[in-house]
Amino acid sequence: MFEKQYQLRYLGVNQYGEASPVTILKLLEETAADHCSSTNYNLYDLMKKNIGWVLLAGYMQMERYPFYKENITIRTWLSKYTTVRAIRENIIFDEQGNIIGRAKGLWLFFDIKRRRPIKISNDIKQKWSCFPEESITNDIIKKIKAINFAKYSNKFRVHRFDIDSNKHVNNVKYLQWLIESILDEIIDNYFLHIIDGRFTAEALYGYIIKSFTEPDNCNNAFIHTIKDLDSKKVCAIAKTVWKKRL
Repeated sequence: MFEKQYQLRYLGVNQYGEASPVTILKLLEETAADHCSSTNYNLYDLMKKNIGWVLLAGYMQMERYPFYKENITIRTWLSKYTTVRAIRENIIFDEQGNIIGRAKGLWLFFDIKRRRPIKISNDIKQKWSCFPEESITNDIIKKIKAINFAKYSNKFRVHRFDIDSNKHVNNVKYLQWLIESILDEIIDNYFLHIIDGRFTAEALYGYIIKSFTEPDNCNNAFIHTIKDLDSKKVCAIAKTVWKKRL
């Protein structure tokens, strides 16, 4: 297991003084990147070999979001490997050691130049090791059905600064896009409790993206689809659940 401590900064919090969901996802990625570096597999060293990690699916559940200047600890580990994939687990603790969030992701080892999966080396598996305990038991392999029409939607253009080291839109950007099509009433009075997402196609620089949001069957839950308008391909699908602020 690998742990990293953070103190929440001003630029990462919202109008309530809480970390935003986007901030938490960024900190989870930062922790994963530092875990890579701790095993001498720095992401930029891998990139020089045209190798990277790509997120295929992810689940995050927050009981509350940490406040400005609050210290948190993120613990991460790999719970399972296949030939080309790995599942990363995460637990988020507050200063008192209480669990305030859990997350897991399915990652693909990826040839950046050829745009296809490659085998995870035995050396990486040995250095990272594997601890089979799960942070949360939700099935992130299960498909989520896309929607083609929705009550709420928004359009975006993929800009240069949306692109990450794998030369496509970073997964955190998709969360920003889907939140933009959520009702102000939800954003102002609720917090993002759960997000369950699947990444089905790459979004690249210059794409015109449309984010569709439709209320789901239960209260304060939504289903989302992000689509490239030119090719009509679905880039991401997600479900979100929102909890009332106390």
